[in-house]
Amino acid sequence: MKTPFILAALLCATALTCAQEPSTPPASPGKLLPYEYYIDDLPNDLRLVTIPTDYPNLVAFYLVVATGSRNEVEPGKSGYAHFFEHMMFRGSENYPPGKRDEILQRAGAQTNAYTTDDRTVYHQTFSKEDLPEVMAMEADRFQRLKYEEPEYKTEALAVLGEYNKNSAAPTLKLFETLRANAYTTHTYKHTTMGFIQDIEDMPNQFDYSWEFFRRYYRPEYTTILVVGDVKRDEVLDLVKKNFGTWERGDYKPEIPTEPEQTAPKTAHVDWPTPTLPYVVVAFHAPAFSETEKDKAALDLVSEIAFGENSELYQRLVIKEQKVDTLAASYPERMDPTLFTVIAKVKEQKDMDYVRDQVLATFDRFTKEAIPQQKLDDTRSRLRYGTALSLDSSEAIAGTLASYLALRRTPEAMEQLFAMYDTVTPEDARVISAKYFVEPKRTIVTLATKADAGKKPEAGQ
Repeated sequence: MKTPFILAALLCATALTCAQEPSTPPASPGKLLPYEYYIDDLPNDLRLVTIPTDYPNLVAFYLVVATGSRNEVEPGKSGYAHFFEHMMFRGSENYPPGKRDEILQRAGAQTNAYTTDDRTVYHQTFSKEDLPEVMAMEADRFQRLKYEEPEYKTEALAVLGEYNKNSAAPTLKLFETLRANAYTTHTYKHTTMGFIQDIEDMPNQFDYSWEFFRRYYRPEYTTILVVGDVKRDEVLDLVKKNFGTWERGDYKPEIPTEPEQTAPKTAHVDWPTPTLPYVVVAFHAPAFSETEKDKAALDLVSEIAFGENSELYQRLVIKEQKVDTLAASYPERMDPTLFTVIAKVKEQKDMDYVRDQVLATFDRFTKEAIPQQKLDDTRSRLRYGTALSLDSSEAIAGTLASYLALRRTPEAMEQLFAMYDTVTPEDARVISAKYFVEPKRTIVTLATKADAGKKPEAGQ
C-alpha cells in the first residue's frame, strides 16, 4: 500500500533524501521509456535519476549541468560554459590529469562532454564494476577542480584555436550573424562558443573563471543520471557518499527577456573564399513546454513542412536539384528560441528562388490545415523512431539529458510526446499563424563575395 501523501511529506522532511515514487512501467504503448526510473533528491538539491536496464554489464553515467551560454549574462564574459567543458578535464585535487586518464583507460570508458545554450553535459560509459571509482573521480572534479593560471591560459588559447578552426566553415559565421540580428537583449544572441572578442580576452580573466565555476558548478544546477546494469539503492548510496557534502550555492542569474521583434530583419555575409551559398529563414518561436501545445504543434509542422518527406524537400532537393541540403531546426530551449530553416543552395543565381519557396511554405501552413492522416502518420513516425532509438543504456541517457537540463525529470519527454497526440490540424494552422509572421522573421544569406578567388591584375 502506498504511503499517504501527508505522512510521506513528513518523512521526506526528515530523511537524508526524498525519493519520488518510481514511474509506472510502460505497460501501455503511450510510454516511450522501456524501463521504470527513480528520482532521489539530496538535501543540497542535487538530483539523482536512476534507470536500471537489462543491458548487461555496462553503465552510462551522465552529469547534466543546467548551465550553458544562456547563463553568460555579463558583458565581455561570453563563452565560459563552453570553456569549463574544457577545464573540467584539467584534473582535480585527488585526480590529476594523468591519474584520471589512467583510470578511464583501465575501465575502457568512453568519455566526453558537450555544451549547448542551456546545458553542459559530461558523460561516460563503462563496466558496472567501475562505477564506484568513476563516481568518486567525478565528484572530486565537480567539488575540487584544480588549475593554476598557466594551465588556465593554455586552455583559453586552445578554446581560441577551436574557434578559429570552426571559423573556417561558413556555417559558424552564418549562425553568429543570425543570432546577432534576431536577438537584441537575450543571451541567445551569442553562440555557445561566445563572441570572438570575449574569447580573445579569456587569458586575462583567470579570477573570473573561478567565479563562474563557483556560481554554476553547484548541486542545485546538477542532475546525475545513471542508466544501466545497476540497482537504485546502490547508486543512491554512492551518490550520498561522494556528493552528499557538496555545498549548495545561492547564485541565480538574471536572464534578460528578449523584447518582441516588431519588424522583419535581413542580413548578408560575404564569404571570402569559394563556397556554396546559404539561405536561412528564422522566426521567433516559443520555449520548450510539456504543458502547452505551441511547442508540440511546431515540432510536427517542422517535420511535415521541411522534413525529408515534405513537398518542399522533394521539390528543391530531389526533383529540381537546386538545393544540396535543406533542414529545419527548432531546438528544445529554456527560453523562446528560433524556428530556423537552412538551405545550402547549389548555385548563387537560385538563392532568391529558394528563399521565396521557403517563405511560401511557411505561409502555406498558416493558412491550410494539415490533413489529419498526415498529422497522425507524422506523430506516429516520431514516436516510433524515438522508441527505436532507445536501444541501449547510453542511448537512453543521451536522449534524456536535454529533458533533465530543462525539467530535471524524464517525465518531460513523456509529457511532450503525449502533447503531440493532442494537436489537431486546426491547432497546427492557428499556432503556425501565430509565429510565422513577417515581423518575427529574420533572413540571413551567405555567398562568396564577387571578387573572391580573383587574381589581382598587374600593378595591384
